[in-house]
Amino acid sequence: MSALLILSVGFIHVIDAKDSFSDATYKGWLFYANGVVSLIAAYGIYRQNSWAWNLGFIIAIFSLAGYIASRTIGLPLIPAEPDNWFEPLGVAAMATEVLFVIIFYERKMKRQ
Repeated sequence: MSALLILSVGFIHVIDAKDSFSDATYKGWLFYANGVVSLIAAYGIYRQNSWAWNLGFIIAIFSLAGYIASRTIGLPLIPAEPDNWFEPLGVAAMATEVLFVIIFYERKMKRQ
């Protein structure tokens, strides 16, 4: 399930990448990078590599931080979008990212 969650995070970002270039070129490339790195993390999680869990966690946390920043303080060259909190792809991405982080911490607590 965790591999599918992080894969979903990347897939959502790839879907939205084309439109993100109109905001700022770097945002579009970051969305594509999110997709590629999420694919790597998902494969690693599927193969039960611990480094992949950490990579997935980093992807999820930075994606969440970027979403929150883009709605509150804005991103470099992009003003804040406080009216876009409930944009469907954004909500889907946030939900999958939060679920991944919860599973990451549950897994971490069981291993201690």
